[in-house]
Amino acid sequence: MNWFSFILLSLAVFRLTRLIVYDQITSFLRSPFMEEVEETNEEGLSEVFLIPRAHGFRGWIGQLISCYWCTGIWASIFLLALKWTVPNVGDPLILLFAVAGLAAIFETIIQAIKLD
Repeated sequence: MNWFSFILLSLAVFRLTRLIVYDQITSFLRSPFMEEVEETNEEGLSEVFLIPRAHGFRGWIGQLISCYWCTGIWASIFLLALKWTVPNVGDPLILLFAVAGLAAIFETIIQAIKLD
């Protein structure tokens, strides 16, 4: 694997991992494995936290998808396996996620600059 492919794959894994762990659009995937806990903070505002279910398979999956580092490893395995076994599908998907990942990084930088 050359450096360009490695960077593309890294950006794709970054984006896929964030998609699974954080993005609202995939909350339906997380909901069977997570519980919502509502708490009131010191200012009296209500905050909702997602915590993994307590027991069993759904709890184990909840632990897995609530951990950015763990999900990143599985996303890496998935994208590498797809790239090596079905490159006609894996390569375009990696490119798609890589472009979206780089766009997310740019947007984060722009938002940080705007706040200053």
